[in-house]
Amino acid sequence: MEPLVSIITINYNESEVTLDLLQSIRKLTYPNIEVIVVDNASPNDTPDVIKEKFPEISLIKSPENLGFAGGNNLGVKQAKGDYLLFINNDTIVPPNLIEPLVQTLQGDTNIGMVSPKIKFHWDPTLIQYAGYTPMSHWTIRNSSIGYHQKDDGSFDQPGETQSIHGAAMMVPKTVVEEVGMMTEIYFLYYEEHDWAEMVKRAGYKIYYQPQSYILHKESVSTGKFSPLKTYYISRNRILFARRNFKPIPLLVSLLFQGLISIPKNSLKFLVKREFEHLKAFWRAVTWNLTHGKTVNQL
Repeated sequence: MEPLVSIITINYNESEVTLDLLQSIRKLTYPNIEVIVVDNASPNDTPDVIKEKFPEISLIKSPENLGFAGGNNLGVKQAKGDYLLFINNDTIVPPNLIEPLVQTLQGDTNIGMVSPKIKFHWDPTLIQYAGYTPMSHWTIRNSSIGYHQKDDGSFDQPGETQSIHGAAMMVPKTVVEEVGMMTEIYFLYYEEHDWAEMVKRAGYKIYYQPQSYILHKESVSTGKFSPLKTYYISRNRILFARRNFKPIPLLVSLLFQGLISIPKNSLKFLVKREFEHLKAFWRAVTWNLTHGKTVNQL
């Protein structure tokens, strides 16, 4: 018997999108899975249709929107699998997705997380993720390796990478039990990078496995460019540094943010007359100035 894999995904106002994912999951060749769908208190959706059309899944209806980490953590609490596969609902999976991921984790118990290759749904010949570069101590940004490049075989070498991708990541249940679940203070964005840092500090490796892939529709819930996205990415970029950088790199980073990044972004939003984004951006900066004691909250 193959080890049980718990597939966890979050629905928020996107039942039709989630149904597409579940239809592709039904075609998986891996023989031992359970599927958990967490509805994050969708205000404009009827998630019961998911259970009606896919009675084999477990549907958890959260009474409130807990964000990406909180919703996934609800699923973790119910999951029975030896391996947990967190996957965005705006993805489509091929039949052989799971086998290489499980084999990777079984083959090296020092690997604490593994992500597949991620390609764009709108053009499967283009790569979105083939690993991550290190997080810059200046900009608090990392770069997705292979981004928008052709999937021509150049990114088919599995190996250790700097961070995981939240759209598809498999984690052994034992690692979750040792390290803890995702930190919920982020709500949206950067929480998977924070979790990867927790896993690395515990002595595990982060891995990229291109023998598996998914197709990602990208930012269906939040919009590709919305004030909500501006707020959480801007807020959480600084929060990540505060939680994970050592004192000197943190000082360098905060100086760069205060002297270069914050003025530059403010000017950009002003020039483009994107006032809602400017307001969201400064709400993000202000949050970090007023939340000194909550930075280590889990």
